[in-house]
Amino acid sequence: MQAYTYLLIDLACISVPLFASFYPKHAFYKEWKPFFTSCALVAIFFLIWDEIFTRFEFWGFNPDYLTKIYVGHLPLEEILFFFCIPYACSFTYFAFLYLLPNKKHSNKLAQLNYALAMFCLGLSVLNYSKWYSFLTFLFLGLFLLYLRLKKINLYYYYLAYVTILPFFFISNGILTGSFLEAPIVWYNNTQNLGIRLFTIPFEDAFYGMLLIFGNIYFHQLFKNSSHEKS
Repeated sequence: MQAYTYLLIDLACISVPLFASFYPKHAFYKEWKPFFTSCALVAIFFLIWDEIFTRFEFWGFNPDYLTKIYVGHLPLEEILFFFCIPYACSFTYFAFLYLLPNKKHSNKLAQLNYALAMFCLGLSVLNYSKWYSFLTFLFLGLFLLYLRLKKINLYYYYLAYVTILPFFFISNGILTGSFLEAPIVWYNNTQNLGIRLFTIPFEDAFYGMLLIFGNIYFHQLFKNSSHEKS
């Protein structure tokens, strides 16, 4: 069973949202087409990033916890991660639209988003020699500014992110070595800040935000585009 550890984490993350996607009054499966289109687009970006970092050994994977099926340098489980986690995140966003309708983007949230963007860009400049830190903070900072420019209602974005955080700490904690003899995913600390949230690199929380916000944004973009055509 040890060889299926990472795969089981992927399946655990998607299992409940997938089951709940068939709730008759608000069925997420009806949005699968725009979701999977957006998810594939975002996944390509992250998988290219992932492949390059794995090749340069900025991070890597412990084969003891893998099925040992690879595409390039990436295990199958890592590829599935970029579909299972976004599914859970986009479903959470979708659920909040139903449970808490018509929530508006407040000025305080806009200011918080701008402050976070500036914080990220500042950290990227200060850590230009550490590739994981530099690119994560740079990409997230720029994307948050882009969302501000597009006047996106970020209420549901941040609500979904905060809701997912506890599950992030559990799943990512296991991936980075919590409750296990060794981490499933290891990191080269010369390429990050060396700060850990339990066993999780500090950057992962921002990397996760970029992944979540990116999937939500493009999901809604493709969804609205399809509605305009119909």
